[in-house]
Amino acid sequence: MAIVKMRKFSVIALDSVKENLVVELMDLGVTELNSQDEKMAEKEWSALVRKDGNENEVAKLDGLLGKTDLAIKVLEEVDTSKKPLFKTRKAVTSEQFAEVLLNRDKIEEDMNNVISLNNELKILKTSANKVETTMGSLKPWESYSVPLELRETKSTLITMGVMPSISDITRLEDNLKSITNLCEIEIVGSDEELHYLVVMYYKEVEEEVLDGLRQNGFSKVTFKDMQGSAVENLALCRSQLNEIANQVEDIQVKLVEKISCKESIEYLHDELNINKDRQKIRGRMLKTGHTFYADGWLPEDAVGDVENVFKKYKCCYEVTEPDKEEEFPVLLRNNSFVTPFESVTALYSVPNSKNIDPTPIFAIWYFIFYGMMFSDAAYGLIMVLVCGVALKKFRLEGMPYKLVKMFFFCGISTAIWGVIFGGYFGDLITVIGSTFFNQEITVPSVFVPLDDPISLLGFCLVLGIIHLFIGMGVSAYMSFRNGRPLDAIFDVFSWYLLILGLPIWYLGGSINPAVSKAGLIMTVIGALTIVLTGGRNKKGIGKITGGLGSIYGITGYLSDILSYSRLLALGLATGVIASVVNTMGSLAGGGIIGAVILTIVLIFGHTFNFAINALGAFVHACRLQYVEFFGKFFEGGGIAFQPLKKNTKYVEIINKN
Repeated sequence: MAIVKMRKFSVIALDSVKENLVVELMDLGVTELNSQDEKMAEKEWSALVRKDGNENEVAKLDGLLGKTDLAIKVLEEVDTSKKPLFKTRKAVTSEQFAEVLLNRDKIEEDMNNVISLNNELKILKTSANKVETTMGSLKPWESYSVPLELRETKSTLITMGVMPSISDITRLEDNLKSITNLCEIEIVGSDEELHYLVVMYYKEVEEEVLDGLRQNGFSKVTFKDMQGSAVENLALCRSQLNEIANQVEDIQVKLVEKISCKESIEYLHDELNINKDRQKIRGRMLKTGHTFYADGWLPEDAVGDVENVFKKYKCCYEVTEPDKEEEFPVLLRNNSFVTPFESVTALYSVPNSKNIDPTPIFAIWYFIFYGMMFSDAAYGLIMVLVCGVALKKFRLEGMPYKLVKMFFFCGISTAIWGVIFGGYFGDLITVIGSTFFNQEITVPSVFVPLDDPISLLGFCLVLGIIHLFIGMGVSAYMSFRNGRPLDAIFDVFSWYLLILGLPIWYLGGSINPAVSKAGLIMTVIGALTIVLTGGRNKKGIGKITGGLGSIYGITGYLSDILSYSRLLALGLATGVIASVVNTMGSLAGGGIIGAVILTIVLIFGHTFNFAINALGAFVHACRLQYVEFFGKFFEGGGIAFQPLKKNTKYVEIINKN
């Protein structure tokens, strides 16, 4: 329904016009080039042509893109200015874009300076980490005043080391004394994990002492290349850290001065990305010595523009309709109300090119279901205001734009259902009236769900049946379109009779016996049709078992219909939680203190209720489309149309023509 009709094209032209042709096709942004791998696998093609492309140039551009990404990231980290809620692309004309890049050499110089400063910063931070590690190892030895390089005298040896804190020092001393009296142990310090020890002993008993120490879990500690005591070395480390901190501060000041270069580096990033795409797209072309070949897809309504470009460069080209069974890339095009709901379709799957776009059909249902499940006028108004401001203030594109605008519409639906159900932050108006003014304020409403939930449940199930029947109707339409009218009659209309006949048969007697009898006839005809035709595509006994298996599908339909009870459940949840929050906030009574407490409880309580039920409504509204509705007709697995265009990250290049 909203899948754009596509045309396939093939083009042959001189190699001398290839670059200019690609540039103009990128400006148009309406052509997708096919991969040529299949053609190159065929002998007829591989004997005549070879694959185009320059992988070395692509790799070179990738390297430059990596440098721009790094430079931009570094500048963003030092930029303390306020960041926008949504990061959007800046709109510029192609002339403005080209004007900025006239200073490309200066931009690249700035980029390299930023990267160089960042590398210096990394080296300094690594050095600071090493110094801090050294300080950590010296800290337990602060009370040891002997120079760390002193490990022996003329007659004695000094060994520094550690032992596990669970070790018994007294036992160690006793063990060493049993070996020799020519040894002394000093406990320098202890923490939760280790004891820090200095052992002094005569050289002649070195082997015996070290052996005794090892048996008690002693490990040597040495401080290489250090002169002086632990305290003196700690002071030196602090001095080094101060010096590093000053150097880091100087570099950060220089980086802050470079923040003004960030925008021009972003322009360079996008220019490099465009050039990279140009080089990559050549890999989808075939070439001979002097000519090149390409083929692909374009929307039907863009054929004239593309043909004008082909004619401009004197190309030999052909534009044809796709073959009947040929798959083609899918481009969706809908009106301003439906387009935002394409995000729901995209989260599930791109439609198959032979299927239909379900978005125009389910958009109004998603709108209704979301509002029913959130169903609070105040919450809906908040959604409308927040999303409206976001759409007005920020230049959103793509999926973010679609989602925000969809929630804008869902906010309208929420407000409408909130007015119908009389929900304004739950029953806040009534609570405020009774708590602070001793007045019973009745909020006008069309229907109060808590007063008659059974009637609302029935309404939800009726909506569900209509929703399912529309999905089944789409399936029937597709069967007729594809030349299978019997499939529509046997697989859809028979279920219409059965599903409608059952409640009419059961409830019709209260109206008129003839109505009940009509329901019975509908039920029997529908059931018999399903049983007799359900196995028509099978052989032998499968025709019988297939029919019986098909009638068992009634359980699936009943399950699908009951699934719409979630509309009632989530709608009640929003109102009930809001009412509980209001009641909790009013427990302190009236007066100033009561007003303050009520305000605090309302802010936290309604924020939680808004967040949890807005998310719940989104998830369950999607679920009703994906499982109950799409399951009746939708075939995903399509491939989205990806036109050759200027893919930019930071600026949107507007072509004035």
